[in-house]
Amino acid sequence: MKIVVLGTGYVGLVTGVCLAELGHHVVAVDVDVEKVAVLNSGKSPIYEPGLDALLDKNVSVGRFVATSDLEIAVIGADISIIAVGTPTREGHIDLSSIRDVSTQLASVLHQCSDFHVVCVKSTVLPGTTENVVGTILAHASTRQLGIDLGLCMNPEFLAEGTAVQDFMNPDRIVIGATDQKTFDLVSDMYSILGRVDFVNTSPVTAEISKYAANSFLATTISFSNEIANLCSVVGDVDVVDVMAAVRLDRRLTPLLPEGRIWPGLMSFLHPGVGFGGSCFPKDIRALVAFGSDIKSPMPILQAVLETNDNQWLLTVKMLTEELGELRGKKIGVLGLAFKPGTSDIRMSPSINILRELWASGANLIAHDPVAISNMKLELDGLPIEYSETFNDFIFDCDAIVLVTAWPEYKELENLICDRNIVVVDGRRFLDKDCFARYRGIGI
Repeated sequence: MKIVVLGTGYVGLVTGVCLAELGHHVVAVDVDVEKVAVLNSGKSPIYEPGLDALLDKNVSVGRFVATSDLEIAVIGADISIIAVGTPTREGHIDLSSIRDVSTQLASVLHQCSDFHVVCVKSTVLPGTTENVVGTILAHASTRQLGIDLGLCMNPEFLAEGTAVQDFMNPDRIVIGATDQKTFDLVSDMYSILGRVDFVNTSPVTAEISKYAANSFLATTISFSNEIANLCSVVGDVDVVDVMAAVRLDRRLTPLLPEGRIWPGLMSFLHPGVGFGGSCFPKDIRALVAFGSDIKSPMPILQAVLETNDNQWLLTVKMLTEELGELRGKKIGVLGLAFKPGTSDIRMSPSINILRELWASGANLIAHDPVAISNMKLELDGLPIEYSETFNDFIFDCDAIVLVTAWPEYKELENLICDRNIVVVDGRRFLDKDCFARYRGIGI
C-alpha cells in the first residue's frame, strides 16, 4: 500500500517508519523543511531505541520518504494517517492542528486512490473523528463518506523507549471504522504482523479506549504513590515491601504450575516522583475537562492528577530534612528524561525539581544519558551545570537526587556506598542498604 503520514512527531515518525519496515511505501508530510531534510538523510530527530536503524534502512531502499508537499504526497495513496499533535491549553485539548490538517487533506483528496481512508491516530476526545475530521472532509472535499472515502480512528498504544517493539509486536489493534470496507483496508495494512487481536468498533469507542488505557496506568501510579506517602508517615514501614506483597496476588501475577507470570503492569505498582511525558498528564487533564464540559465529573482522575502534581516536591522536602538550608549546597540531579529509554523531557518531574532547587539557592549539576540538550533548551537561563558523565562529579556533591531510573545509575551502589553523601532516591531504584545516608519515597 501507499500510505501518507501527516505529522512526523513521536507517533507519526514511529508509525511511518514501522509501516515502511512492514513493506508499505510511506510518505511522511511535515511543514518543517529542515526536519524533512534530516529525515531524508536517514537520521531521526528524536531518540528512540531501534528507530535510527529502521529509518536509515527504509530511506535507503526507498520505502520511506519525507516531504512538505501534501498534494504530491497523496497521489495514488490508499490511506492517510493523521498524527499531528493535540496539546492541552488551560486543561482543554487544542484541536487546531487536527482541523488544519483535515482541511488541507480534504483539498487534495482528488489525487488519491478510488477508495481512500483517512485514519486518525492522534489522541482525540470522543466525537472528534466523526464530528470534526469527518465533517471537514465531507464539506471540503468532493468525496462521500462510505462511498469513495473511509474514516476511522486507530489509536496508538506506544510506550516511549519501547515504541518500535510495541508497534512491531502489538498486543491489540483497535480500529474504530465507520464502515466495513474501511476496517478491512486498515486491518490489511497491519496484516503482515501476523496473529494479533483486532478490535472492530466505532470511532468514539476507539477514542475513549485510548484515554481509558492511559488513565488506568496513570491511576495505578498515583495509587502507588498515595500508599507510599502514607507509609512515610506511619513509620517503621517501607512501601516497597508493601507493594511486593500486593503484587503477589494471583489475580495480578497469575501463579501457574511452571511459575508465576509477571505482567508489565506490575512496574506501575511502584512508588516514585510521579508520571510525566507527553501522554499521561495531557490526556488525563483533557479527559477530566471533557467530563466536566458534558456534566460527567471524574473525581478519581482529578485525584490522580492532584497526587501526581505534588509528588515531585517530596524530593526537595527530603533534601531539606537532611541538609537543612540548601543555599550553597552542591546537589547532583541524575536523570532528566521523564523515563528511561527516551530523550523526552515533557512534563518530566526533573523540571520542577531543578527549578525549585535553584530557587532555594542550591548549586546544581545534572546528568542524563540522552536528554541534556533538551533540558538546556527547557531551562535556558538557569545556572545549571550539565555533565556528560556522572561518576566524575558525584563525589563532590552534598547530595544526589535520582529522578530517572536509567540502568547505569545502579553504579551508585558501589561508587558512593561508603561516602557521607545524601542519596535521595526518587524512583526507589537503588538498594537502600548500600548507602550511609539514604532517603527514598515511601519510607
